[in-house]
Amino acid sequence: MSTGPLAGVRVVELAGIGPAPFCAMHLADLGADVVRVDRPGAIPVAGPPHRDLLNRNKRSVMVDLKNDRGAEVVLRMAEQADVLIEGYRPGVAERLGVGPEQCWERNPKLVYGRMTGWGQEGPLAHSAGHDIAYIGITGVLHAIGRKDGPPQVPMNLVGDFGGGSLYLAVGILAALRHAEQTGKGQVVDAAIVDGAAHLATMIYGLVSAGVWQPQRGVNLLDTGAPFYDVYETSDGEHMAVGPLESQFYKEFVRLLGLDGEDLPAQFDIPRWPELRKRFAEVFATRTRREWTEVFDGTDACVAPILSLSEAAEHPHIAARGTLVERGGFVQPAPAPRFSETPAELRTPPALPGQHTRDALADWGFDDIDELLADGAVKDGNDQ
Repeated sequence: MSTGPLAGVRVVELAGIGPAPFCAMHLADLGADVVRVDRPGAIPVAGPPHRDLLNRNKRSVMVDLKNDRGAEVVLRMAEQADVLIEGYRPGVAERLGVGPEQCWERNPKLVYGRMTGWGQEGPLAHSAGHDIAYIGITGVLHAIGRKDGPPQVPMNLVGDFGGGSLYLAVGILAALRHAEQTGKGQVVDAAIVDGAAHLATMIYGLVSAGVWQPQRGVNLLDTGAPFYDVYETSDGEHMAVGPLESQFYKEFVRLLGLDGEDLPAQFDIPRWPELRKRFAEVFATRTRREWTEVFDGTDACVAPILSLSEAAEHPHIAARGTLVERGGFVQPAPAPRFSETPAELRTPPALPGQHTRDALADWGFDDIDELLADGAVKDGNDQ
């Protein structure tokens, strides 16, 4: 039984990849009863299903939406759901018979979450795309990178998951509040282009104020400043350096062993290259472990850069349980944390169709055997 703040909220997730599943996982981590509707014969794209962490804390039913009765199964689930999430191109859900209007005929309070890259309308709405293109046209990707170098791709965290999944989750929660107050559901159109641009609000503000230059790698937070960058250590590892405030910078310089040296002033921008060169020389004299011991627990705003496999061993990460081991592999714990309704890892990744019988029974279906015989649903345990 869920103890999270969304306990009792029912979510139908139409299977997809990337940002929509992450949003549904986030809601499931927070206690929602998420049932993922998988398609028969779908080829896994995120590795073996039992390792696809985006399907943790969910249940899976397998529904053939090409079957005459498949759409009816989803609509019957929508009748009892609070939220439906889909990540199809615009118009696909309607053609499958499970679009917003079709669902609202059964459940006017349903919050209908739509996850796309380009949005539901606009010149590119029906085009294919991926994270890198979405953040490309927002100005965000152009701003990430070093001076005189190309834009650097921040994996798919800024677009898919930051600008997409989390904005859809926030939108769904806001729409749930509206539905509770008015009895009326609505579409949440979460476009990655919108969310990624919104994430850059502060940077756009700095641009308008004239304190952020259009060139990459020359600004305060984009590796332009020598005190907001990464430095290589003697063993080929790296340290993350970020003492922006003067009091933290003073502590950084002291611990670096340069307190008595005639250095350029912190914000003497023309001399930043000189300052960076000196910092690099000093960091290259010790190992990452040695520098970690120097800066650990201080206000110098310096930390070791750890690999994904090393991160769980960091004392702070371990103490908070930020990364936990479940089923023999490490994964991030649910976030954020709640004092009264803690979120938790309840179940491992759901295999396609693993819960067809149990989940449909919990959701009030009394004709499961008939649906199985007709091929409208399939039991993944029988595959």
